[in-house]
Amino acid sequence: MNPRRKKRLTLAVALIGGVAAIASLLLYALNSNLNLFFTPTEIVQGKKDTGVMPEIGQRIRVGGMVTVGSMVRDPDSLHVEFAIHDAAGGEIIVTYDDLLPDLFREGQGIVAQGVLSKPGVLEATEVLAKHDENYMPPEVAEAMGQSHEKLDYNQEQKSSGY
Repeated sequence: MNPRRKKRLTLAVALIGGVAAIASLLLYALNSNLNLFFTPTEIVQGKKDTGVMPEIGQRIRVGGMVTVGSMVRDPDSLHVEFAIHDAAGGEIIVTYDDLLPDLFREGQGIVAQGVLSKPGVLEATEVLAKHDENYMPPEVAEAMGQSHEKLDYNQEQKSSGY
């Protein structure tokens, strides 16, 4: 083989190998940052359509209603434990070691993001509470079986004269 062709072939193979390595590292990084949404029932029983259950150590988001009477606070720290449930009857325990949002209450819809530490136990890194009595995030509303209607801005604009 001609030395010039050999040099070009080596360069082409190295370039393709480098692009493949970068692509695999990028996909690995994106996969580790992926947050999947589950309901408490899906964590306990698996998703309806696929049967997929979250694995221990997996980073997930869970939405549901805080079970009334389930909140336990540690008097010496910020640690709090509470249960969340959904309309299908599934329930999991959420542990959190930070300040809860001001709107957090028992019997209210929340979304918790964190790592599944044991079956049915989520160690939350973030807890989000809904911002008023009428709104619920679409994922949580769907999981809870409640209707979620979008506001029709065109009707509102017509009535206000814009």
